[in-house]
Amino acid sequence: MCGIAGIFDPTGGLSADALAETAGRMADFQAHRGPDGRGVWTDAESGLAFGHRRLAVLELSEAGAQPMHSACGRFVLCLNGEIYNHADLRAQVDAARAYSGRPALAWRGRSDTETLLEALALWGPKEALARCVGMFALALWDRRDKTLAFARDRLGEKPLFYAATRGRLLFASELRALTIGTGFCPGVDRNALALLLRLSCVPAPHSILSGVRKLPAGRLLTLRADDLATGILPAPEAYWSLKTVAEAGLALPFAGSDGEALERLLALLRQSVRGQMLADVPVGALLSGGIDSSLVAALMAEAARGDGGEAVRTFTIGYAGGEGAAYDESRQAEAVAHHLGARHTTLVFHPAEALELARKLSHVAGEPFADASLLPARLVAGLAREQVTVCLTGDGGDEIFAGYNRHAKGAALWAQLAGVSPGLRGAAASALQSLSPRTWDRVFSLLAPLLPKDARQRLPGEKLHKLALALPVRVAPAFYSALVSAWPDPGALVPNASEPPWVLRQPASWPAPALCPEGGTAWMQFLDSSWYLPEDILTKLDRAGMSVGLEARAPYLDHRVAEFAWTLPPHMRVRSGQGKWALRELLARFVPRPLWERPKTGFGVPLDAWLRGPLKPWAEALIDPERLAMEGYFEPAPVARAWAEHQSGRYNRQYRLWPVLMFQSWLESAGISG
Repeated sequence: MCGIAGIFDPTGGLSADALAETAGRMADFQAHRGPDGRGVWTDAESGLAFGHRRLAVLELSEAGAQPMHSACGRFVLCLNGEIYNHADLRAQVDAARAYSGRPALAWRGRSDTETLLEALALWGPKEALARCVGMFALALWDRRDKTLAFARDRLGEKPLFYAATRGRLLFASELRALTIGTGFCPGVDRNALALLLRLSCVPAPHSILSGVRKLPAGRLLTLRADDLATGILPAPEAYWSLKTVAEAGLALPFAGSDGEALERLLALLRQSVRGQMLADVPVGALLSGGIDSSLVAALMAEAARGDGGEAVRTFTIGYAGGEGAAYDESRQAEAVAHHLGARHTTLVFHPAEALELARKLSHVAGEPFADASLLPARLVAGLAREQVTVCLTGDGGDEIFAGYNRHAKGAALWAQLAGVSPGLRGAAASALQSLSPRTWDRVFSLLAPLLPKDARQRLPGEKLHKLALALPVRVAPAFYSALVSAWPDPGALVPNASEPPWVLRQPASWPAPALCPEGGTAWMQFLDSSWYLPEDILTKLDRAGMSVGLEARAPYLDHRVAEFAWTLPPHMRVRSGQGKWALRELLARFVPRPLWERPKTGFGVPLDAWLRGPLKPWAEALIDPERLAMEGYFEPAPVARAWAEHQSGRYNRQYRLWPVLMFQSWLESAGISG
């Protein structure tokens, strides 16, 4: 895992030294992503320079240093990521060269970067990437054809930003690296800001800065000097398509029994976990005690025992009392770790520590990002980095195996609402909003002994108020939008903004309705996997880990696992009102159900209470109406209204306020004027 950067300036306006200095400066801004090494390479005649910061995980010697040249000298690679099947891929390269009568390669080391580079040189990007199992964002220069290619992994684990300006192209792993000493000073993209207010993140291909793009997951972009001269960049092409995978799996579901499907899934997960445990540095696991991370830890422990290795190291986070008690999963994680025989560490953090970090989250994210669970993710990453360099996680399990409430209960509810009149829906919504979230929480607390397990929820009042916004709508996309939107009408909040398209507004990008009906579980899974997984969950995972030089790996996102998951029949996704049936059945083989079978908690912080308490002065200064009016990015009145409603205690407006606060905090640190 690393930080990459570069500049392509075919205008000839920069000397070799200037190119190298620029690329090096951009890379050094990302030194936290790669503290173990630094490399800069230039092709002055072409106006190109690559910069690289290395986190050494495989082949710790200089044989793994980057930027790296192919054996034939034609290609230069700058890579951020890991290729988990690189040993098999290396064997394929050797076999293909032998079959075609080419000389055998004299491999310089055991680096997965070298393996990928020679695969790219042999087969070209499309075929080489199709053979890869891994997470990556890369830049590849073809010295003969003078082409620059960018690629991003299938599901979007690794980031890549790029921008064309004044005949030049800049690229980097992090947004702010594009503006560090490059003379590139773009303004805020107000349309992207509207998306931030809706989704709490800015989904690819958009970014918060005008003219800056994110390469979408599973895409390959190839550029020539002529493309920069015209200022019109070609569209990235897909080398892997989630839509195609979903349609194929839904059209031809697994034909065997449930037991046979579970055995196949278990074999794939074992293969993925074992592949992702490969490293020349210490490896651990982030463990919440929930289904996804517990199964990953269990498979790691099984693999370690089989190899005669040390006990798996696991890490979790706990809260020192107060409002954080409702979010604390440390006891459950400790119980699971004890059962697995893991070497477990719990970080118990105090409010003052968390509050201090909350004010600095915009630095961690690099771009406005409003998923508040970035805070505990960053804290537990820092804890883990003290002992290991690589951590496996359970991320992706919810999206791939239908783990969110909207996948199970939301889809079922939408089907039931089809025959209910809009008037009755509106009346039900009003009834749900007649009590404050806190009052609903107290009601459910009193009724808890009488409720079945699957009806018990953490913070049920918030969920009921969110449901109230979704009940009156008449079409499935509006229902989904209400469930995932922080602000229901962000365009009205940002002057002169027009909310750009995203996957929910692009029906042509969805699987065929006959296979994937709107409002159903598979449809919601597809939408979540298209935007929420790469732009929220994996952005959080990348930024939290890379801010402290920790490589986070997600075994559920092995594309072979994801592709098989789409073949699972509906009853293996959701059964008896519960999602992730297949993962539940597998985990029960390793860990007793009482240790993990509980209401879904999530990875959160008591943000609602903090905004009424210790974070209140900080927040009030950022959203002061006069300040907002002067800067011109937000209409002050809606923000003030949300703030007043939140302070009253009747409503929890943290999900509306946090995107505004994260943008304001980022704006302040970025030094961008209105």
